[in-house]
Amino acid sequence: MASENEVITPETIVIGENGSSGNTLRKRKTLGIYGSNVDPPKDDDVFYVTDDHTYGAFAQGRDYEPIYITHKYTAKEKETLATFESLDYLPSNSEVYKQWLKRKRVSRLQMDRWFMMGLIGFCVGLVGFLLHQLIEIISDVKWETTSDLLADNKQGLAWLFAVGFSVVFIVSSAAIVVFWRPSAAGSGIPEVTGFLNGTNVRHIFSLQTMFVKFLSCVMAIGCGMPVGPEGPMIHLGGLVGAGLSQTKSETLRIKIPMFERFRNSEDRRNFISAGAAAGVASAFGAPVGGLLFSMEEVSSYWTITLSWQIFFCCMISAFTTDLFNSAFRGFKYSGDFGQFKTERYILFNINKGVDVNILMFIPTVIIGILGGTLGALFTIINLKITRGRKKLLARIKRNWIQKSVRLFEPAVIMVIVSTVSLFLPAAFPCSPYRCIEGDDRKVVENCVNSTTSSFQVESDVMQYTCPKGFDWNNNGTSYHTNRTYNELASLLYGTTETAVRHLFSRTTHLQFGYATLFTALPYFFIMVCWSSGTSVSSGILVPMLLIGSLYGRIIGLVMVSLFGVQTDKDSYWVWMDPGAFALIGAASFFGGVSRLTLAVTVIMMELTNDVQVLLPVMVAVMVGKWSGDFFTHPIFHAHLELKCIPFLDPEPRLVAEGKSVQFELYQTQDVMTSPVRTINICEPISVLSDLLLHSSNGGFPVVKYNSHGEPVFYGMITRLELTVLLMHEKVFIETEEEIDEREADVTLVGYEKLMVDKLVNPQEVSHLLNQYIDEDKYKNLKINLKPYINTSAFSIPKTFSLQRAYILFRTMGLRHLTVVDDENHVVGIITRKDLMGFNLNEKLSGLLFEELEKNSRVAEMTSPAAATI
Repeated sequence: MASENEVITPETIVIGENGSSGNTLRKRKTLGIYGSNVDPPKDDDVFYVTDDHTYGAFAQGRDYEPIYITHKYTAKEKETLATFESLDYLPSNSEVYKQWLKRKRVSRLQMDRWFMMGLIGFCVGLVGFLLHQLIEIISDVKWETTSDLLADNKQGLAWLFAVGFSVVFIVSSAAIVVFWRPSAAGSGIPEVTGFLNGTNVRHIFSLQTMFVKFLSCVMAIGCGMPVGPEGPMIHLGGLVGAGLSQTKSETLRIKIPMFERFRNSEDRRNFISAGAAAGVASAFGAPVGGLLFSMEEVSSYWTITLSWQIFFCCMISAFTTDLFNSAFRGFKYSGDFGQFKTERYILFNINKGVDVNILMFIPTVIIGILGGTLGALFTIINLKITRGRKKLLARIKRNWIQKSVRLFEPAVIMVIVSTVSLFLPAAFPCSPYRCIEGDDRKVVENCVNSTTSSFQVESDVMQYTCPKGFDWNNNGTSYHTNRTYNELASLLYGTTETAVRHLFSRTTHLQFGYATLFTALPYFFIMVCWSSGTSVSSGILVPMLLIGSLYGRIIGLVMVSLFGVQTDKDSYWVWMDPGAFALIGAASFFGGVSRLTLAVTVIMMELTNDVQVLLPVMVAVMVGKWSGDFFTHPIFHAHLELKCIPFLDPEPRLVAEGKSVQFELYQTQDVMTSPVRTINICEPISVLSDLLLHSSNGGFPVVKYNSHGEPVFYGMITRLELTVLLMHEKVFIETEEEIDEREADVTLVGYEKLMVDKLVNPQEVSHLLNQYIDEDKYKNLKINLKPYINTSAFSIPKTFSLQRAYILFRTMGLRHLTVVDDENHVVGIITRKDLMGFNLNEKLSGLLFEELEKNSRVAEMTSPAAATI
């Protein structure tokens, strides 16, 4: 990435007048696995920069950073940014690529592409089915056994079982991440987003990561950790898309000779986008929401054709998950294959809607403000906890102690969660069942299933240790009961999805009281904040819904306290249902944390089947986004910044003196890196070897000489392409030969050999490059690079608008953008780092200061006082 634009100075490389490299004083260097001499951090969870103290705990531009404020990186973080390699979205348009493309047969309808999209959707849907089935089995074993022990009045034994069961599973979940694949930790959404934005993040699309991600997620969520599977499903979907489309695996050492035409950067990234969208479709049962989530959050490059293809992939994914869920529960065949029951394929089905009233938008706006404010607070606390964890782990020098701490933390969380879930409900009294009975419409206790009103308490609330009681019939019109239930236990027992269902329930106005909701809200807020950063595979999407639904239900309960229980369907006030406000609150918090609008709105509709509250949900999401933007960046983008993964926003954003900078007023020459090391079409291998070993540039502009003998821009060639070419001595030529560049042989090194993401044996490659530099027999050998040069690489004038250069760079998914003068001479280069906010701020600060001073002088000259003088 940033390494692509490092300026090569005399201290880093010396080129003699004859083109040979002066390397007598050189220290022998070794390339990393990605072809660079510096690799990114191996394990982000334990990586911590030593200068994090540069900024204060509440410095603007760090964790607290309004959307218009550019993130501030420390010097060490900037060095880490530079270690990440960038990726081109489009493949190199070289002669060897064109020859390879000619050999690939493409049907008019591109049926192979549609087949691959369908295959990815089916496999992601199957993965989603398996994931949820296993989570249900583990969760049922824990909570059913615990409930049975509590019913037998064995609280101590119930606690020992719940804690022991949870600790075994959570330690196992963390262990496979810590010892096997650290890249499988967390949700994976920031890493997938960074990759699709154009940054190469190591290990996120390997088969080992997929296995660890799946198993760790199943065990962590199944044992009761307050996290969700939706984030990991997005990563798993991307993994499926990356693996199936390339039909090869380094882990299994297989390479199937099928779908070879998809083995290019553009198709690979498109299929990963489709897989990520299919993950959302499977996890939420929301195919349209999955499409919009991928478009709005994950993917950076989008076309209408890609929309159709991903829509098809999401449809197949949701269909597959629903089909298998219709037939199996806990892997036991239910006999209903193909019958899509509402309660199975709509996650939080709402079967009784409410009519929206204009007065409903008043509490909706309040809920939206709460969503944005609490969402920003959630993001800040989560970032602070993550920074603190990194700092603590970085101070531990012994590897085994460090890993032990990473296993110990989630175990402590599960001890707290299990203890709170078992004993905190005991502090709350048992609540009687309530309903409305009779013509006077009064709320009475000890009745259920009234025929005169739909107001009631759900039948599946948690009894906990409350008296079991019994039911009896009263005059054939209603059923009475002396059973009771525990409100808090109904929210703490089971998965977060169960709690959300209870909170979303309609016509259950008094099912949860203020004490229960105000106790559950800070508990889940803190525990989700803490749990989501541990060394397990976990997401926060459903937990976000839970947190939002809690304060949404509180607002709804306030309305009930002020105006009473309104259940008459013809009443003007029937919209005052706490369940409806819980749904609106969930959407507001989801939007306040993620800052997504389209995706959140559609996902909430598909999750609940409640289109009647569409407008209030839209208002809450928008207000939540606007409120949150005043305090922090979106949480997934904030974690990209925390992990130092380079990311370009859709548009450049910079504020100076309280005003947005107009990038149309600036030119590319104001931010480009200059001077730039160029290479010739025919270059000595010793020079190229020296470049690769002693510079970190990710690519080089190639020049040719015009009729006046001046070097002009011809194309680009990447670092890895040069490295691969130097591994094939058959492309070497003698310098004395008469070289006809037009007749260069494109068959010597085919495109298949150039399509590498990393080096298999970097030590061997480094040894060979040093050999080319040191041994005399290689001094007179050159490579004709013409067949391998990307002749369609973009170049722009140095006077080109900076705003338009940014949009061009991001929209086309570029890795390098060469800057030329009026005569096509290379004068600079722009890479991802040059266009990141902090770098734009640094490079334009001088110009901005001069402009402000000029405006100040003009203001003084035109002031009334100056006119009088």
